[in-house]
Amino acid sequence: MATRTRYASDKGLTVRMTATMFLLGLVFVAFVALIIGIMSAAHVSAAGIVFVAVIFGGGMAWLSLFYSDKIALATAGARLVTPQQAPELHAIVDRLCALADMDKPRVAIAPTRMMNAFATGRNSKNSVLCVTEGIMDGRLTNEELEGVLAHELSHVAHKDVQVMTIIAGLLVRFAFYSELFGGGRRGGNNSQAALLIPLIMLVSAVVYAVSFLLIRLLSRYRELAADRSGALLTGQPSALASALVKVSNSMQRIPTQDLRKAEPLNAFFFTPALRPNGSGLSNIFSTHPSLEKRLAELAKIQRQLGQVTPDQR
Repeated sequence: MATRTRYASDKGLTVRMTATMFLLGLVFVAFVALIIGIMSAAHVSAAGIVFVAVIFGGGMAWLSLFYSDKIALATAGARLVTPQQAPELHAIVDRLCALADMDKPRVAIAPTRMMNAFATGRNSKNSVLCVTEGIMDGRLTNEELEGVLAHELSHVAHKDVQVMTIIAGLLVRFAFYSELFGGGRRGGNNSQAALLIPLIMLVSAVVYAVSFLLIRLLSRYRELAADRSGALLTGQPSALASALVKVSNSMQRIPTQDLRKAEPLNAFFFTPALRPNGSGLSNIFSTHPSLEKRLAELAKIQRQLGQVTPDQR
């Protein structure tokens, strides 16, 4: 999982991705074992159901990874653009890819007023970088836009976008499995079915909750890692911080219904379309760290680089 580009390596991110995938694998195995145990205790045959679940799950995992870029672009309603159609955007991407010594992704634009961007794809040679029309409308300076794109390309370089694509799909598959395994209760009598349903629902709820929290923890860290490596690549953490403030504040001017339409891509966006209100427990469910935390981390990088903040001049 280590990066082979000039993006700053992040051992913490690599360790967290490996640990998350390992723990989710354990959760998955435990989930199947518990379901089989419950069904066996209720004298319900589970062999055929397990076979179907594994085959279906493996196929869905492959499809979700192989077509992740197409699925994301379709969800965003985005279109691929050529250097002739978006010369300024391509020029920035070309410069960053040369600076990072990495393959250039395809470039796309999503038709929405919301200021945002995301990157996805199964590997660096089959990745896509998507920006919205809102973020290209001139409210960001070239340096700020460069910071945003450097952040997104970092996800591709560090391969965390592929990992997120794989493990996020587990949540959907867990829900499918719980329904599929529940269907096996037809072989038992009514009393067995009455016991089987709540047990399967309880196990499914616990598995979903554990998986959800593990993915959210990784998601928040990967955003901090991308902020850090993107800022170090461009050498302008203050520009990325400024872009963060502008993009986050711009969300307040977008109708809630439009933000909700964009919510399926929240985990991949530069900043979330919708974030939990309040603090504490609500932040546990957020896909991104708070704006304050991201700005504080960028300020640390700025001090490390020996730069002076605008208010110190």
